[in-house]
Amino acid sequence: MNRQILLLGGNQGNVLESLKDAIDLLSESLGKPMLQSAYYESEPWGFEASQNFINQVVEFRSGLSPLVLLDFTQSIEKTLGRKAKTGTHYESRPIDIDILFIDDVQISTPRLTVPHSKLHERRFTLLPLMDHWSELLHPTLNQTIRQLNELCADAGCVKRFDR
Repeated sequence: MNRQILLLGGNQGNVLESLKDAIDLLSESLGKPMLQSAYYESEPWGFEASQNFINQVVEFRSGLSPLVLLDFTQSIEKTLGRKAKTGTHYESRPIDIDILFIDDVQISTPRLTVPHSKLHERRFTLLPLMDHWSELLHPTLNQTIRQLNELCADAGCVKRFDR
């Protein structure tokens, strides 16, 4: 069984409902989540949008291989209304599921990079990780999530989201 840490987020429609639905769909194949962060609200990262994002980190344990997990998460995104990107830039979306970590596995292929290549640059990823995974060691950067958070230059506003 692999430890799979995912970042869920979105900024279109009823995002809290989409996050709940995504966890329900993920649970059908991955089992019940082991840990879940609080919700965090953040400004869009890398583009302009009128609606802020809500993000959450969730940990599962399953035997799915990395590429099967990627296909599974992408099918859930499609089921929950995510459309194909219209360009090469970031854009608003009802749901996004990023694979942050799979154990200490390091993958770098055209389809998948694990650990996620930008997680250390994004406060909206690091703050939810601080809830339960602050001492998790990033296998390629050799720093804990706490250390990465302290070094992160991202100045975007990220705050805990209370419903």
